[in-house]
Amino acid sequence: MYISETAARKMLKDAGAERISGDALKEFRKHLEKSSFETADKAVKLAHHAKRKTVEVSDIRLALG
Repeated sequence: MYISETAARKMLKDAGAERISGDALKEFRKHLEKSSFETADKAVKLAHHAKRKTVEVSDIRLALG
């Protein structure tokens, strides 16, 4: 997995969670990784379409939009 359990737990805690079940943490990580990978994939495709090897901020913003 790309997103560490610690990072995901910290996000949930920062959002106000007092306690987090193991299953909830696993599902949250799975969702984060899927959506992050989809964004990364779109951003890379946008950079390639623009004939660039470098992914830029604009690619990320367009991928998120």
